Amino acid sequence: MTRLAARLATMPIVAGVVLVGLWFFAGVVTNDFVTSGILTAVWFGVAGASAVFVARRRRALAAPVLAAYLLTAGGVGVYLAWSTLRDRVVNEQVASAAPGSGNRLLANGAFTSAEHETSGVARIRLRLGGRALTLDLRTSAGPDLRVYLAPGDGNDVGDKVDLGGLKGNIGTQQYAIPSDTNLGRYNAVVIYCRAFSAPFGRAVLNPTA
Repeated sequence: MTRLAARLATMPIVAGVVLVGLWFFAGVVTNDFVTSGILTAVWFGVAGASAVFVARRRRALAAPVLAAYLLTAGGVGVYLAWSTLRDRVVNEQVASAAPGSGNRLLANGAFTSAEHETSGVARIRLRLGGRALTLDLRTSAGPDLRVYLAPGDGNDVGDKVDLGGLKGNIGTQQYAIPSDTNLGRYNAVVIYCRAFSAPFGRAVLNPTA
């Protein structure tokens, strides 16, 4: 029983190594989406070859090591394929600046493409209960897409306000802005792929008169 437990304990270790390597090569080494994709494929190949090597050298560990690698790589592969190949379309009812509504347009800006073709408009409105970011957006589908407010032109997201996961890569959607956010500083909207550390598109917000 002790030997079986020791063998099974290798499974989370293998899974952890695969995931840490994926995080490092996909999200840390480069901010280029294509390069991250290539490094991810290379890492899966190296990790798979290493699993086969261990399985051949240590027959007792063959089953748990290979099973852990295949389950982890397969799960990640399914997630990446599902989130990248499938468009998510949303059409929320968002705050408007209609007369008498209590809403006022504070700033807006058009999206420009970064790593992926992106178009649309970002708007910040004052509404009852606070400020809201509304997006009329079209960009590529991708894994773990986030909506950031960033300083300046949005090229550096080291300093950011994370408004949450992108609800859809196509459509109209709205995000609440924290009350303590300084919009004079965080004046750019960035659609950012956190999984591959790559910006999909940016919009610099210009105050309205």
